[in-house]
Amino acid sequence: MRWKSGFAFALMLGASLPAAAQETTGKTLDQLAPEIDALFARFQTDQHVPGVVYGVVRDGKLAYVKGLGFQNIADKRPVTSDSLFRIASMTKAFTALSILKLRDDGKLRLDDLAEQYVPEMKGWTYPTKDSPRIRVRDLLQHVGGFVTDDPWGDRQQILPQEDFTKMIAAGVPFSRAPQAAHEYSNFGYALLGRIVTNASGMDYADYVRKTILTPLGMASSGFDAPKAPRARYALGYRWENERWTAEPEMVDGAFNAMGGLQVSANDYAKWVAFLLSAWPARDDPDTGPVRRATVREVAQGLNFTSVVNRTGASGATACKLSSAYGMGWRVAQDCDLGLTLAHGGGYPGYGSHVMLMPDYGVGVFALTNRTYAGPSGPAWDTAVAMDKAGLLETRAVPVSPAVAETYAAARAAYAAGDLGPLQGRLAMNFLMDRSAENWKAELAKLKAAVGACPTDEPLAPTGAMSTAFRLNCERGKLDGQLLLAPTTPATIQALRFRVVLP
Repeated sequence: MRWKSGFAFALMLGASLPAAAQETTGKTLDQLAPEIDALFARFQTDQHVPGVVYGVVRDGKLAYVKGLGFQNIADKRPVTSDSLFRIASMTKAFTALSILKLRDDGKLRLDDLAEQYVPEMKGWTYPTKDSPRIRVRDLLQHVGGFVTDDPWGDRQQILPQEDFTKMIAAGVPFSRAPQAAHEYSNFGYALLGRIVTNASGMDYADYVRKTILTPLGMASSGFDAPKAPRARYALGYRWENERWTAEPEMVDGAFNAMGGLQVSANDYAKWVAFLLSAWPARDDPDTGPVRRATVREVAQGLNFTSVVNRTGASGATACKLSSAYGMGWRVAQDCDLGLTLAHGGGYPGYGSHVMLMPDYGVGVFALTNRTYAGPSGPAWDTAVAMDKAGLLETRAVPVSPAVAETYAAARAAYAAGDLGPLQGRLAMNFLMDRSAENWKAELAKLKAAVGACPTDEPLAPTGAMSTAFRLNCERGKLDGQLLLAPTTPATIQALRFRVVLP
């Protein structure tokens, strides 16, 4: 049996055994590889994809990568980890982090009005008299009030900058008042690209290259895709009339910030590894091109949440996910996979997907060269397969000294049958919420049920001020939770026990 963080806590609350506590196969990633390969091979066949490359990033490196099919049908050149694919809307994560980097550098604020950096927006007519004017953060999280513009936005990639300026100045029809609801907008991210340009004083593509791509060693990645080396270029196709047809190659233009980046699997793995390295928060030197705390910020949504099924084959039977849009990422909590950040990319000639599991330091991504052939299903199925194989290892939350000391005192109180060992360690609310006499009676009742508890399991802290715990007793087990108060020194505000009979 493999325990994950929060397992004892769930039992303490009387919840049913979560899916996270499951039997695992104990496979290595190499042993799991044939199963992963089968997932993507089936996807390639079913979706008529000329070529696909997929990878697993684990422990800061590209732990597994494989290419299937062809990057160019005409010359039958096989897909490799160096083949160059456009990643479409997965570009938005680079745009979002660029905005946050400019914020860190004092070049803008997220609550600034977007028109401060794009003056052509100042003359816009908003949908209602009480509409708020669009902030930078509204564009980041798709709450600017614009209509969903897939697939129109994809075809704006080549729009010249001067034409985009005219488009902005002419104003846009709104779908709703800004800040009212989430509605995905490529146009909004194109505006963010203009903000990056005007706030930084350099072209958007140059800023991303200087700030992110070059520091991460992503030397093969860039925005002017048709000028990429032909020997590595994955030409984009559509499947139509039972055959493949090459899509028009689109040059770099004004909508590049919403979907124009081209990468190889080897390069993209460096990006995924960098993002995952931001978790957990720690004291190590910050050596990345963007602060770890800033990277973690992309997971914050604006509370326009929805309940969705997990992507992939297990979606119908897995627990429901609460999903929100963060900053360039769709963010959800999965009962098996923990915190997930994911995004797809659909584009003329290309489809892509990436999903990160920061709790485990693992990411899965896949790139294809067929229009809108997003490989989200096999990517998530790979993550689920890794979970079942025991390959997702929770990063342990350290036990703080305050938790260790108060927990030891709580165990002593159980052994003594009264609160004496907790003298001086109780917050002011503790005995107001339950008297010492009632506590003594409760401890006696627990002892009558399970007896003495000479041993315990390792603590499962949920932070520096709380922990779940399990005591191994003579006639069963005790699960519980210890919660400290925000006082100096730390004191106990809540202590709970729950009997777990054999």
